[in-house]
Amino acid sequence: MTREDGRSAGQLRSIEFQPNFSQWAEGSVLVKFGNTHVLCNVTIDENLPPWLRNAEPPRGWLTAEYAMLPRSTHSRVNREQRWPKGRTQEISRLIGRSLRMAVDLSLLGPRQLIVDCDVLQADGGTRTAAICGGWVAVKLALQPLIEGGVLPAAVLKRQIAAISVGIVNGEALLDLAYGEDAAAEVDLNVVMASGEELVEVQGTGEKAPFSRAELEKLLDLSAEGIQQLMRLQLPAA
Repeated sequence: MTREDGRSAGQLRSIEFQPNFSQWAEGSVLVKFGNTHVLCNVTIDENLPPWLRNAEPPRGWLTAEYAMLPRSTHSRVNREQRWPKGRTQEISRLIGRSLRMAVDLSLLGPRQLIVDCDVLQADGGTRTAAICGGWVAVKLALQPLIEGGVLPAAVLKRQIAAISVGIVNGEALLDLAYGEDAAAEVDLNVVMASGEELVEVQGTGEKAPFSRAELEKLLDLSAEGIQQLMRLQLPAA
């Protein structure tokens, strides 16, 4: 099957990581998955959340916030000025859970990492692009502390990446653009660590139930894509 953008079923979109995109953030990357562009900035906060300040044993924290800019889509979306919508909160939590798998919080010291992921342009796969860019930004933020002897190298435990996969018109596709995602019979977001260990799988039969064999095919396809993404992350980090 040849897709609308000319890709084969198992081919990623054009992927790009632009490190140090923001001047002031401790770690920053602009990640592009085709026409999906997400800016990921990491702030190192020397103050822990109140509920962690007296934790035993002591540990640090990582949290994430996700947002879509008003004209990131075909029509303007309103800013979520007071309270984020349920979808926004769910994606923020997914990014946070995924990136916490990359860091040994017990070695982070009394500090937290705040990962801001802002969608500049959306064409499907914004959450998976945010996770991929978020990992690069976290590594960039922590590297000076590791090189300066403030933190041990072991604080970075593992590499993390994510990709969307789905079944469209009966065929398994990698890295869905928006039109494909909207038409998918099955839609999965898969987060993996290096070594193809699963971190999180979000999957839905959009139009009908799907079989375990179809699930395994999608997981195999996502693993192939994530290995490619991890090779692309490393030069930027």
